[in-house]
Amino acid sequence: MNRNMNAAVLHAPAHLQYEQASIPKIHGSEVLVNVKAAGVCGSDLGRVMKTGTYHFPTIPGHEFSGEVASVGPKVTKVKVGDRVALAPMLPCQKCEYCEKGDYGLCEDYNFLGSRTDGGFAEYVKAPEQNMVILPEEMTFHEGAMIEPAAVTLHGMKIVGVNVGDTVVVLGCGPLGLFALQFARIMGATNVIAVDISAEKLELAKTLGADQVVLASNDTVSDIKNLLGDKGAQVVVETAGVAQTQEQSLRIARKKGRVLFLGTAHHDVVLPPKSFECIVRNELSLHGSWNSYSAPFPGVEWHATIDYYKSGLLKMQPMITHVFNLSKAPTVFRDLVDRKYPFTKVLFEIN
Repeated sequence: MNRNMNAAVLHAPAHLQYEQASIPKIHGSEVLVNVKAAGVCGSDLGRVMKTGTYHFPTIPGHEFSGEVASVGPKVTKVKVGDRVALAPMLPCQKCEYCEKGDYGLCEDYNFLGSRTDGGFAEYVKAPEQNMVILPEEMTFHEGAMIEPAAVTLHGMKIVGVNVGDTVVVLGCGPLGLFALQFARIMGATNVIAVDISAEKLELAKTLGADQVVLASNDTVSDIKNLLGDKGAQVVVETAGVAQTQEQSLRIARKKGRVLFLGTAHHDVVLPPKSFECIVRNELSLHGSWNSYSAPFPGVEWHATIDYYKSGLLKMQPMITHVFNLSKAPTVFRDLVDRKYPFTKVLFEIN
Protein backbone atom coordinates (compact mmCIF):
# COMPACT_ATOMS: atom_id res chain seq x y z
CA MET A 1 0.00 0.00 0.00
CA ASN A 2 1.16 3.52 -0.79
CA ARG A 3 2.00 5.06 2.59
CA ASN A 4 0.52 8.44 1.68
CA MET A 5 -3.08 9.56 1.51
CA ASN A 6 -5.11 12.65 0.71
CA ALA A 7 -6.45 14.60 3.68
CA ALA A 8 -7.82 17.97 4.74
CA VAL A 9 -5.23 19.13 7.26
CA LEU A 10 -5.63 22.05 9.66
CA HIS A 11 -2.38 23.96 10.18
CA ALA A 12 -3.85 26.92 12.08
CA PRO A 13 -7.30 28.44 12.58
CA ALA A 14 -8.82 29.15 9.12
CA HIS A 15 -5.81 27.45 7.46
CA LEU A 16 -7.21 24.15 6.16
CA GLN A 17 -5.30 22.55 3.30
CA TYR A 18 -6.04 19.55 1.09
CA GLU A 19 -2.72 17.75 0.88
CA GLN A 20 -0.81 14.52 1.28
CA ALA A 21 -0.41 12.96 4.71
CA SER A 22 0.97 9.69 5.99
CA ILE A 23 -1.43 6.76 6.29
CA PRO A 24 -1.69 5.87 10.00
CA LYS A 25 0.09 2.76 11.21
CA ILE A 26 -1.94 0.38 13.36
CA HIS A 27 -0.92 -1.86 16.24
CA GLY A 28 -2.53 -4.31 18.63
CA SER A 29 -6.30 -3.88 18.70
CA GLU A 30 -6.37 -0.91 16.30
CA VAL A 31 -8.27 -0.84 13.01
CA LEU A 32 -7.48 1.11 9.85
CA VAL A 33 -10.60 2.39 8.11
CA ASN A 34 -10.86 3.63 4.53
CA VAL A 35 -13.16 6.61 5.05
CA LYS A 36 -15.98 6.90 2.52
CA ALA A 37 -18.09 9.77 3.89
CA ALA A 38 -17.59 12.41 6.57
CA GLY A 39 -20.04 14.96 7.92
CA VAL A 40 -19.47 18.57 8.90
CA CYS A 41 -20.63 19.21 12.46
CA GLY A 42 -21.52 22.69 13.65
CA SER A 43 -18.62 22.41 16.09
CA ASP A 44 -16.28 21.78 13.15
CA LEU A 45 -17.03 25.22 11.74
CA GLY A 46 -15.80 26.99 14.86
CA ARG A 47 -12.94 24.59 15.42
CA VAL A 48 -11.58 24.80 11.88
CA MET A 49 -12.20 28.48 11.22
CA LYS A 50 -11.82 30.15 14.64
CA THR A 51 -10.51 28.28 17.67
CA GLY A 52 -8.37 25.59 16.05
CA THR A 53 -7.70 22.06 17.25
CA TYR A 54 -5.60 21.14 20.27
CA HIS A 55 -2.39 21.01 18.26
CA PHE A 56 -1.25 21.49 14.68
CA PRO A 57 -1.25 19.99 12.18
CA THR A 58 -4.41 17.96 12.81
CA ILE A 59 -6.90 16.27 10.51
CA PRO A 60 -10.39 17.33 11.65
CA GLY A 61 -13.64 15.39 11.31
CA HIS A 62 -15.48 13.25 13.86
CA GLU A 63 -18.62 12.16 11.97
CA PHE A 64 -17.67 9.52 9.44
CA SER A 65 -18.06 6.02 8.08
CA GLY A 66 -16.06 3.74 5.86
CA GLU A 67 -14.70 0.28 5.17
CA VAL A 68 -12.21 -1.65 7.26
CA ALA A 69 -8.92 -1.71 5.32
CA SER A 70 -6.73 -3.63 7.77
CA VAL A 71 -6.77 -4.83 11.35
CA GLY A 72 -4.20 -5.20 14.09
CA PRO A 73 -3.16 -8.66 15.35
CA LYS A 74 -5.37 -8.44 18.46
CA VAL A 75 -8.57 -7.49 16.62
CA THR A 76 -11.32 -10.13 16.87
CA LYS A 77 -14.68 -8.44 16.24
CA VAL A 78 -14.27 -6.77 12.84
CA LYS A 79 -12.61 -7.89 9.63
CA VAL A 80 -11.32 -6.39 6.41
CA GLY A 81 -14.23 -5.27 4.24
CA ASP A 82 -16.67 -4.57 7.08
CA ARG A 83 -18.67 -1.38 6.66
CA VAL A 84 -18.46 0.69 9.83
CA ALA A 85 -19.20 3.98 11.53
CA LEU A 86 -16.70 5.15 14.13
CA ALA A 87 -17.35 6.51 17.60
CA PRO A 88 -14.84 9.38 17.84
CA MET A 89 -14.20 9.46 21.60
CA LEU A 90 -11.22 7.57 22.98
CA PRO A 91 -11.92 7.35 26.74
CA CYS A 92 -9.14 6.61 29.19
CA GLN A 93 -11.08 3.66 30.67
CA LYS A 94 -9.40 4.40 34.03
CA CYS A 95 -11.03 7.44 35.65
CA GLU A 96 -14.02 7.21 37.99
CA TYR A 97 -16.45 8.22 35.25
CA CYS A 98 -15.19 5.59 32.82
CA GLU A 99 -15.46 3.00 35.59
CA LYS A 100 -19.14 3.96 35.93
CA GLY A 101 -19.74 3.81 32.17
CA ASP A 102 -20.08 7.60 31.89
CA TYR A 103 -17.54 7.75 29.10
CA GLY A 104 -18.65 11.15 27.87
CA LEU A 105 -17.49 12.57 31.21
CA CYS A 106 -14.03 10.97 30.99
CA GLU A 107 -11.40 13.12 32.66
CA ASP A 108 -8.53 12.17 30.34
CA TYR A 109 -10.01 11.38 26.94
CA ASN A 110 -8.69 11.64 23.40
CA PHE A 111 -10.96 12.55 20.49
CA LEU A 112 -10.74 11.90 16.78
CA GLY A 113 -10.79 15.10 14.78
CA SER A 114 -9.76 17.54 17.50
CA ARG A 115 -7.18 16.00 19.82
CA THR A 116 -5.90 13.46 17.30
CA ASP A 117 -6.37 12.93 13.57
CA GLY A 118 -9.94 12.37 12.44
CA GLY A 119 -12.03 11.51 9.43
CA PHE A 120 -11.36 14.21 6.82
CA ALA A 121 -8.91 11.84 5.19
CA GLU A 122 -8.75 8.70 3.09
CA TYR A 123 -7.77 6.65 6.14
CA VAL A 124 -8.15 6.90 9.89
CA LYS A 125 -7.19 4.57 12.71
CA ALA A 126 -9.13 3.84 15.89
CA PRO A 127 -9.45 1.07 18.49
CA GLU A 128 -11.64 -1.90 17.63
CA GLN A 129 -14.10 -0.92 20.37
CA ASN A 130 -14.90 2.27 18.43
CA MET A 131 -16.21 0.35 15.40
CA VAL A 132 -19.97 0.13 14.84
CA ILE A 133 -21.07 -2.21 12.05
CA LEU A 134 -23.42 -0.66 9.49
CA PRO A 135 -26.47 -2.57 8.29
CA GLU A 136 -26.49 -3.48 4.61
CA GLU A 137 -29.29 -1.07 3.79
CA MET A 138 -27.51 1.96 5.27
CA THR A 139 -25.39 4.07 2.92
CA PHE A 140 -22.03 5.48 3.90
CA HIS A 141 -23.63 8.94 3.82
CA GLU A 142 -26.16 7.84 6.41
CA GLY A 143 -23.49 6.00 8.37
CA ALA A 144 -21.65 9.29 8.79
CA MET A 145 -24.78 10.68 10.47
CA ILE A 146 -25.01 8.05 13.21
CA GLU A 147 -22.74 10.11 15.48
CA PRO A 148 -24.89 13.27 15.60
CA ALA A 149 -28.01 11.12 15.89
CA ALA A 150 -26.51 9.27 18.85
CA VAL A 151 -25.50 12.58 20.45
CA THR A 152 -29.13 13.70 20.21
CA LEU A 153 -30.54 10.43 21.52
CA HIS A 154 -28.21 10.59 24.52
CA GLY A 155 -29.69 13.96 25.43
CA MET A 156 -33.25 12.79 24.84
CA LYS A 157 -32.62 9.89 27.21
CA ILE A 158 -31.38 12.32 29.85
CA VAL A 159 -34.33 14.71 29.65
CA GLY A 160 -36.88 11.92 29.26
CA VAL A 161 -39.94 11.96 27.03
CA ASN A 162 -43.11 10.38 28.35
CA VAL A 163 -46.06 9.02 26.40
CA GLY A 164 -48.39 11.90 25.59
CA ASP A 165 -45.83 14.67 26.13
CA THR A 166 -45.69 17.83 24.08
CA VAL A 167 -42.12 18.51 22.98
CA VAL A 168 -40.91 21.83 21.56
CA VAL A 169 -37.65 21.73 19.58
CA LEU A 170 -35.86 25.05 19.16
CA GLY A 171 -33.64 24.95 16.08
CA CYS A 172 -34.00 22.67 13.05
CA GLY A 173 -30.41 21.89 12.24
CA PRO A 174 -29.36 18.22 12.28
CA LEU A 175 -29.63 17.88 16.09
CA GLY A 176 -33.06 19.50 16.12
CA LEU A 177 -34.33 17.35 13.26
CA PHE A 178 -33.07 14.24 15.04
CA ALA A 179 -34.60 15.47 18.32
CA LEU A 180 -38.08 15.81 16.86
CA GLN A 181 -37.87 12.31 15.37
CA PHE A 182 -36.67 10.80 18.64
CA ALA A 183 -39.38 12.69 20.54
CA ARG A 184 -41.97 10.98 18.37
CA ILE A 185 -40.27 7.58 18.75
CA MET A 186 -40.20 7.97 22.55
CA GLY A 187 -43.92 8.65 22.80
CA ALA A 188 -44.54 12.38 22.33
CA THR A 189 -47.93 13.03 20.77
CA ASN A 190 -47.35 16.67 19.89
CA VAL A 191 -44.00 17.85 18.51
CA ILE A 192 -43.54 21.53 17.70
CA ALA A 193 -40.51 22.65 15.66
CA VAL A 194 -39.20 26.23 15.76
CA ASP A 195 -36.67 27.83 13.41
CA ILE A 196 -35.90 31.08 11.60
CA SER A 197 -35.94 29.26 8.24
CA ALA A 198 -39.23 28.45 6.53
CA GLU A 199 -37.43 25.85 4.40
CA LYS A 200 -36.13 24.01 7.47
CA LEU A 201 -39.60 24.06 8.99
CA GLU A 202 -40.96 22.40 5.86
CA LEU A 203 -38.33 19.70 6.28
CA ALA A 204 -39.28 19.37 9.94
CA LYS A 205 -42.88 18.68 8.92
CA THR A 206 -41.78 15.91 6.55
CA LEU A 207 -39.79 14.36 9.41
CA GLY A 208 -42.69 14.29 11.85
CA ALA A 209 -43.28 17.71 13.39
CA ASP A 210 -46.98 18.19 14.13
CA GLN A 211 -46.75 21.97 14.17
CA VAL A 212 -44.10 24.49 13.17
CA VAL A 213 -43.44 28.03 14.34
CA LEU A 214 -41.40 30.57 12.41
CA ALA A 215 -39.19 32.16 15.05
CA SER A 216 -39.77 35.80 15.94
CA ASN A 217 -39.81 38.08 18.93
CA ASP A 218 -43.21 36.56 19.72
CA THR A 219 -42.10 32.93 19.59
CA VAL A 220 -43.02 32.21 23.21
CA SER A 221 -46.49 33.72 22.80
CA ASP A 222 -47.01 31.87 19.52
CA ILE A 223 -46.23 28.55 21.18
CA LYS A 224 -48.28 29.29 24.28
CA ASN A 225 -51.24 30.15 22.01
CA LEU A 226 -50.90 26.77 20.32
CA LEU A 227 -50.88 25.05 23.71
CA GLY A 228 -53.62 26.96 25.46
CA ASP A 229 -51.11 28.93 27.53
CA LYS A 230 -49.89 25.75 29.23
CA GLY A 231 -46.43 25.37 27.80
CA ALA A 232 -44.65 22.13 26.91
CA GLN A 233 -43.61 19.24 29.13
CA VAL A 234 -40.25 19.10 27.32
CA VAL A 235 -38.26 21.80 25.54
CA VAL A 236 -35.13 20.88 23.55
CA GLU A 237 -32.77 23.75 22.78
CA THR A 238 -30.42 22.98 19.89
CA ALA A 239 -29.75 26.39 18.31
CA GLY A 240 -27.12 27.39 20.85
CA VAL A 241 -28.03 31.08 20.85
CA ALA A 242 -28.83 33.17 23.90
CA GLN A 243 -32.31 34.11 22.69
CA THR A 244 -33.54 30.53 22.38
CA GLN A 245 -31.73 29.44 25.52
CA GLU A 246 -33.70 32.07 27.42
CA GLN A 247 -36.95 31.37 25.56
CA SER A 248 -36.79 27.69 26.46
CA LEU A 249 -37.40 28.56 30.11
CA ARG A 250 -40.57 30.47 29.29
CA ILE A 251 -41.89 27.84 26.89
CA ALA A 252 -41.72 25.01 29.44
CA ARG A 253 -44.84 24.41 31.52
CA LYS A 254 -44.82 24.05 35.29
CA LYS A 255 -42.69 21.05 36.32
CA GLY A 256 -41.39 21.01 32.75
CA ARG A 257 -38.02 19.73 31.59
CA VAL A 258 -35.51 21.64 29.46
CA LEU A 259 -32.65 20.03 27.55
CA PHE A 260 -29.73 22.15 26.39
CA LEU A 261 -28.01 20.49 23.42
CA GLY A 262 -26.78 23.70 21.80
CA THR A 263 -23.43 25.13 22.85
CA ALA A 264 -23.30 28.71 24.18
CA HIS A 265 -20.92 30.96 22.26
CA HIS A 266 -21.74 34.14 24.19
CA ASP A 267 -22.87 35.05 27.69
CA VAL A 268 -26.37 33.84 28.48
CA VAL A 269 -28.05 36.57 30.53
CA LEU A 270 -31.47 35.78 31.98
CA PRO A 271 -34.04 38.50 32.69
CA PRO A 272 -35.52 38.17 36.18
CA LYS A 273 -38.86 36.90 34.84
CA SER A 274 -37.15 34.13 32.91
CA PHE A 275 -35.04 33.12 35.88
CA GLU A 276 -38.18 33.09 38.00
CA CYS A 277 -39.61 30.48 35.62
CA ILE A 278 -36.95 28.08 36.89
CA VAL A 279 -37.80 28.78 40.52
CA ARG A 280 -41.54 29.31 40.51
CA ASN A 281 -42.34 26.67 37.89
CA GLU A 282 -39.92 24.15 39.40
CA LEU A 283 -38.28 23.44 36.08
CA SER A 284 -35.69 20.70 35.61
CA LEU A 285 -32.74 21.79 33.47
CA HIS A 286 -30.58 19.20 31.79
CA GLY A 287 -27.32 19.50 29.89
CA SER A 288 -26.03 16.84 27.54
CA TRP A 289 -22.72 16.39 25.78
CA ASN A 290 -21.71 13.53 23.52
CA SER A 291 -23.29 10.13 22.98
CA TYR A 292 -21.82 7.44 25.18
CA SER A 293 -22.99 4.85 27.68
CA ALA A 294 -22.01 1.35 28.76
CA PRO A 295 -21.09 -0.93 27.13
CA PHE A 296 -19.03 1.45 24.99
CA PRO A 297 -19.87 3.17 22.73
CA GLY A 298 -23.38 2.79 24.07
CA VAL A 299 -27.00 1.92 23.46
CA GLU A 300 -27.45 5.27 21.71
CA TRP A 301 -25.39 4.06 18.73
CA HIS A 302 -27.12 0.73 18.37
CA ALA A 303 -30.62 2.12 18.97
CA THR A 304 -30.03 4.74 16.28
CA ILE A 305 -29.28 1.97 13.81
CA ASP A 306 -32.30 -0.05 14.93
CA TYR A 307 -34.63 2.94 14.54
CA TYR A 308 -33.17 3.56 11.09
CA LYS A 309 -33.70 -0.07 10.05
CA SER A 310 -37.31 0.03 11.24
CA GLY A 311 -37.99 3.16 9.19
CA LEU A 312 -38.72 5.32 12.24
CA LEU A 313 -35.57 7.44 11.85
CA LYS A 314 -34.80 9.17 8.57
CA MET A 315 -31.44 10.64 7.65
CA GLN A 316 -31.25 11.10 3.89
CA PRO A 317 -33.72 14.04 3.71
CA MET A 318 -31.42 16.06 5.97
CA ILE A 319 -28.46 15.91 3.56
CA THR A 320 -28.40 19.12 1.53
CA HIS A 321 -24.87 19.13 0.11
CA VAL A 322 -22.25 16.51 -0.79
CA PHE A 323 -18.76 17.60 -1.86
CA ASN A 324 -15.52 15.84 -2.66
CA LEU A 325 -13.07 16.18 0.21
CA SER A 326 -10.71 18.12 -2.08
CA LYS A 327 -13.18 21.02 -1.85
CA ALA A 328 -13.00 21.18 1.97
CA PRO A 329 -11.00 24.44 2.29
CA THR A 330 -13.47 26.31 0.09
CA VAL A 331 -16.53 24.62 1.62
CA PHE A 332 -15.56 25.65 5.15
CA ARG A 333 -15.10 29.27 4.09
CA ASP A 334 -18.46 29.25 2.32
CA LEU A 335 -20.28 27.67 5.27
CA VAL A 336 -18.89 30.16 7.76
CA ASP A 337 -19.80 33.02 5.41
CA ARG A 338 -23.30 31.52 4.98
CA LYS A 339 -23.04 31.72 1.20
CA TYR A 340 -25.92 29.25 0.85
CA PRO A 341 -28.49 27.64 3.14
CA PHE A 342 -27.60 24.15 4.35
CA THR A 343 -28.69 21.50 6.82
CA LYS A 344 -26.24 18.58 6.61
CA VAL A 345 -23.06 18.86 4.59
CA LEU A 346 -21.03 15.75 3.78
CA PHE A 347 -17.70 15.04 2.12
CA GLU A 348 -17.19 12.02 -0.11
CA ILE A 349 -13.71 10.59 0.04
CA ASN A 350 -12.32 8.65 -2.91
